Amino acid sequence: MDVRFFLKKKIKQTVPLELIKELKIKSKSNALKKLNITVQEEKLVQSIKQRTNELNSNNITRTKAYLDFFKQYPEIHWALLAHMVSRNSGWLMTDLKGDLLPKLLSEKEQQHFFLFLERGNWLIFQDVYPQLLLYEQSLQYKKNLFYLLPCFHVSSFMETIWNYFWKYGSHSLLTAAIIINEQNYLETHAVRQEHFQKTVLNTLGFKLYDFLRFNHIIFPLYKQGKTEKPSLTGETVRHFDSLHERILLGKRLYSLLFKKKSTLHDVLLWADKHPHTGSRKDYWPHLFHDINDSVPGSVYRRRTVKCRLKKGAHRIYSPPLSFTWKDVDHLEVEEKDWFNDWRIAEYLEEEKTIDGEIYEEYCKTIEKTELAIIAKKAIFLIRD
Repeated sequence: MDVRFFLKKKIKQTVPLELIKELKIKSKSNALKKLNITVQEEKLVQSIKQRTNELNSNNITRTKAYLDFFKQYPEIHWALLAHMVSRNSGWLMTDLKGDLLPKLLSEKEQQHFFLFLERGNWLIFQDVYPQLLLYEQSLQYKKNLFYLLPCFHVSSFMETIWNYFWKYGSHSLLTAAIIINEQNYLETHAVRQEHFQKTVLNTLGFKLYDFLRFNHIIFPLYKQGKTEKPSLTGETVRHFDSLHERILLGKRLYSLLFKKKSTLHDVLLWADKHPHTGSRKDYWPHLFHDINDSVPGSVYRRRTVKCRLKKGAHRIYSPPLSFTWKDVDHLEVEEKDWFNDWRIAEYLEEEKTIDGEIYEEYCKTIEKTELAIIAKKAIFLIRD
C-alpha cells in the first residue's frame, strides 16, 4: 500500500485537533529554520552534538545508549523499542560474516548490505538522540527547550510533537510520531538514495535475502521470570522498501512490547542480563556460538531441526560485531525536512495488537537458509 493512497483517508478524531491544526500550519513551510541563539544555548547545542557523536560510533554504542536512556526516562517508550530493534540490526550485520549468509552472498554483497544497515542505524541515531538529550535538558532546566530542535536539523513535525508531549505527556502518540519521523528520515536519506537502490535494494542478493525471510525482528524474553532459555516474540519484516509498511511494522512492534506489562517486564529482564554484543549467542547459546567450530573448507551439512542442533552438529557461528566490522566514518546528510503533508498524522492512530508468534517461522528460516546453501553447492558441483 502506498503512503499517498493512505493519506487520502480522513483523519480520525482520536488524533487531537490541536495537534492537527499545528501540523497543518507547519506543513505549509517545510524549510528548516535558522535560529539566533544565546551563547548559553549554543554551548548546550554543542554539548548535545558532541555527546551524540561519541555514542554514534557503531551499533553497539547506539544500542546501549538507547537502553541507558530508557532506564533513566521510562516515559520515553520509543527508547526501549529502539534498543530492541537496534539489537536486531546488529544481529543482521554479524549474520553477514557468520556461518550461513557468506555461503550465499559474495564478499561485495556482504559489504554493501552492511553499509546499508550501518548507514540506517547511524542516520536514525544522529537524528533522534539529540531530541532525547534535549528532552533530558528540558527536564533539568524545567523549561521547554524544543525550540532548539532546528539547531539539529530535526523535522518541524517533531518540534510540534515534542511541544505537545511536553504539555500533555502522551507516551503512545510520541512513540508513533518518532516512528513516523525516523522512517521518513530513513526513506529520504537512505532507502531512496540511488547508491543503495543500485547496490542493495534492487539486487538479486537482497531479493534472496527477502525470499529466505532472514529479516525477522525478534525480542527475546524471559517468560514468567524463567531465566533459562529465553522465548522469542516479534514479527517478520516484509516489503522493507515500502515506507508505509515500515511505519506500520514499527507501530505493531511498539504495541507488542508495551501493550502487556508482562511482555515489557520479561523483555527488560532479558535485556538487562545480556549486554548487546551483536552475536546471536546473546539470546540462544544452545544454537549459536561466537567461536567458529567448523573446519575451514568443509562441506556444509544441515545442523538444525526446529531450532535444535542435530546430534553431533556444531553450533552456528555468530560472531560479535567487534570481530566482524570496523567503525565507519559517515558522510554528513543534506539538511532537508521531509515533512510536507499534515495528513501523515493518520499514522498517529494506534495500531492493532499482534500475537508476536515468531518461533516456528524463525526456525523455518534457518532451515530454509541451510537448504539454500546445500542447493547452491550442489548446483556448482553439477556445473563442474
